[in-house]
Amino acid sequence: MKTILKSFILSSAICLTISVQAQKKVSKSTSKTPSPKDKICFALYTVHENTLKLTAQFYPIKDYEPFSAELQIKENNEWKTVQESRINYPGYTALFRIDDWDDTLKKEYRVAYNKKSFYTGTIQQNPVNKEEVIMAAFSCWSIYKRHGGQGPADDIINNLNKLKPDVLFFAGDQVYDHSQHYSYWLKFGEVFGDIIRNTPTITIPDDHDIGQGNFWGDGGIKSENRDGTKGGYYMPVSYIQEVERAQTSHLPDPYDPTPIEQGIGVYYTDLKWGGISFAIIEDRKFKSGPDRVLKKRGFTDTREMNVPEATLLGERQLDFLEDWTTDWENAEMKAVLSQTIFASVSTHSPTLQKRQRYSVDSNGWPQSGRNKALGIIRKSFSCMIAGDQHLGSVVHHGIEDWNNAGYSFAVPASSNFWLRYWKPEKPGKNRKPGSADYTGEYLDGFKNKITVHAIANPTHEDNTPTENLLNGRASGYGIIRFNKPKREITYECWPRNTDMFADEAKPYTDWPITFKQTDNFKIKNGYELPGLKISKPNQVVTVKDFYTGEVITSLRIKGVEYKPKVLQQGAYTIEVGEGEKLQRFYEVEAQKKNNKKISVSI
Repeated sequence: MKTILKSFILSSAICLTISVQAQKKVSKSTSKTPSPKDKICFALYTVHENTLKLTAQFYPIKDYEPFSAELQIKENNEWKTVQESRINYPGYTALFRIDDWDDTLKKEYRVAYNKKSFYTGTIQQNPVNKEEVIMAAFSCWSIYKRHGGQGPADDIINNLNKLKPDVLFFAGDQVYDHSQHYSYWLKFGEVFGDIIRNTPTITIPDDHDIGQGNFWGDGGIKSENRDGTKGGYYMPVSYIQEVERAQTSHLPDPYDPTPIEQGIGVYYTDLKWGGISFAIIEDRKFKSGPDRVLKKRGFTDTREMNVPEATLLGERQLDFLEDWTTDWENAEMKAVLSQTIFASVSTHSPTLQKRQRYSVDSNGWPQSGRNKALGIIRKSFSCMIAGDQHLGSVVHHGIEDWNNAGYSFAVPASSNFWLRYWKPEKPGKNRKPGSADYTGEYLDGFKNKITVHAIANPTHEDNTPTENLLNGRASGYGIIRFNKPKREITYECWPRNTDMFADEAKPYTDWPITFKQTDNFKIKNGYELPGLKISKPNQVVTVKDFYTGEVITSLRIKGVEYKPKVLQQGAYTIEVGEGEKLQRFYEVEAQKKNNKKISVSI
């Protein structure tokens, strides 16, 4: 672990050095006196269960300028003010909330400031009637030239303007400066604002956003060191609150808003849009600091690192995921969004000469916390989407056996400096015919069961600067397609500087990856419950342990027939339907081969 932690600290130091070099330039660009039209930089919004939440992000307010703004909606070709909001400081953000929003209509909005400055966009109609809902996902965006960024990102924006995704997801590290979040957050908005203004957008902060190279939140305790290995937050609470207000205040209300230590808030929640239910989790906030719970470094057998006092998601978020499992109102499919994936999928970093056995920064550790999380996530047959790793990957996770939990997509860094590679010493087991040697079944560095389906390895062999850092470093982004009629999910991983719509355009090698919704809890050698024949199609079917009441699976099925499967023999309760029309069948026995039928009238 000593080697790995040194790598983490070096990565942080590199980012800090670069931020110091760029500080003067950014301060100069953001301290200019904006024209009236520039007062509002960008705005983020979501609509969830008929509640619109929108956060407008302003350039610094100076002197005697007003500290309030208005949200206006266009009605009959006239702008009508629907709400006025105070501009918050630090951060210069105005928060708006409209309940009873009619999401069946598409409406133009604008944020108005001082009757001089206006920022316009479109609140989209809820795409519930679309057969395919599309998400564009990003991670690790840096404006630093040395990282291959600096913007503008015309290659991305041009593709998105043609694709017209239904929702955007920025999985973290939108800001790489460790002391000037808001200045660089405005730079992020300047690059992506023209697509964000018209698209529901999910943004969640990661370690660099909150001013640390790596981050184990440990429930909100204070960290004395910026490397954070003992857990907690290094920057002042006001800084953390500004980051979360800017990046997450437009998200649906948190599941449980109770603050953690130091009065730091939470934002884990769910978002329903287009018939897809997204669970948005904070996989860093409650995670234990490795140096606090591990008594030594340099483990020969990483299974010794699975200590009982180590926490990953924390009980609060596990309770949230349990409740979310059976909430299928206005939802046909589900996905979990997080900062990073539940595995350590990296063998080398930051060069091919430096082997990396494992990463405690990944959600492969702690193993018991990882398995608890995946054990709940798979109950609703949810896929997973995340970022952070810089290395694009698709992994099918396993707990008791390979492939019996969900598929995850770690989207690559949009601008990549810190390189990671997946180049295992031996080919994976049970690879698909014609697939690369690095695919197949593996144990990751923590002995977790993973099946690797796709990897976007850099072709550049170290992290020395090159003329174009976007090429050769496997920079890019993800496109996720939810096909509701087929109940299939497709992951696409696209490189930068590529026209997705050109005839010869191709995503990274190994992509696209398509799998069925039910593959997210694949049971090869389990037990069958009776087949269900239901009078009305597309009902919710929930299976519970008869004796404990624990939810085993919950799914909105497609059609009128369904045969549930479980891991263990025993007695179960089957629930079919929703609300007052719910039908229950008690003490139903699971058998190795079950030819029984149950007719259900809804």
